[in-house]
Amino acid sequence: MAELTTSEWWELLPEGIRGEVDGYVLQDARLRAARVVWEACRGRGLGLHEAERVVHERYLHHGDRIARAPLSPLGLESLAARASGCPGPVVAIEAVWDGDTVHDWFVILLAVTAEPAGEHHLATVHRETAVRHLGGARAGESRRPEATAAEAAGRALAGHLAVPFHFGSPDTPDDEAPRWRP
Repeated sequence: MAELTTSEWWELLPEGIRGEVDGYVLQDARLRAARVVWEACRGRGLGLHEAERVVHERYLHHGDRIARAPLSPLGLESLAARASGCPGPVVAIEAVWDGDTVHDWFVILLAVTAEPAGEHHLATVHRETAVRHLGGARAGESRRPEATAAEAAGRALAGHLAVPFHFGSPDTPDDEAPRWRP
């Protein structure tokens, strides 16, 4: 059965499961939708990758009807407002790579505090966020636009706050790159 198309896998799902999956897709809850498909069909040989492809087809089917999750703002004023809400003074701004099977690689901007010690999420820079922030021309540069946008926004915020900026691997996605240390 592993040779089934995404449409054939979709047709194997009971109507109630298909309705649940479409509900998650329309809410832009891709991972929840993929999990439902995978759990319903894994006993028949469906792998997680195939479940993600089934859900991707549902995204294409529903198109503009999907209530997309909002993109993180990368403007200095918005990032500064988020940083001002951190519990304690910000001592650095850091950009770190992360990734998953749905979004590929993306960059997370963090505010680092010392008292209390912690990292505080400021923005998640997916490719779509980067293209919107940079514009089409700059997004087409050879470097990954996620890194370019995150570095530009992070450096601007760090300069505004007069703290260091750190991006351990700006040219290559690496979720194990060295982290900022005081």
